[in-house]
This record gives sequence, C-alpha cells and structure tokens, in this order.
Amino acid sequence: MWFDRGIKLDKALLARVKRYADLAGYASVDEFVAHVLEKELASIDGADSEEDIRKKLKGLGYIS
Repeated sequence: MWFDRGIKLDKALLARVKRYADLAGYASVDEFVAHVLEKELASIDGADSEEDIRKKLKGLGYIS
C-alpha cells in the first residue's frame, strides 16, 4: 500500500468522518475514507473522455 503525506480535513469534517466510520464499524478512519473514495471513483470510472469525466463530476455536484 502506498501512503501519501496525508489529507488535511477541517475539524468539523474530521469529527463527522470519525463518527460515521465508527457507526459503520470500520476499523479506522483511513479504512472508511478509502472505501468512500473507491465508491465515488467507481461512479466516475468508465468515462471515455475528459469531457465525460467533467459531465459526471458536474452531475455529482463536485464541480460547477
């Protein structure tokens, strides 16, 4: 497994992540975040072009 320097989250978001990770039974916040990212990326996968990716991200509300 490859590790980056880490991702910084504001305190309120981190508290929410910790709460949901615990409620869902994840072993760690890292495990929960990895799962959520995999799930979101899977919804974008399969795009044929950058334009398709932009449309999917816009549809998901990530970009305007």
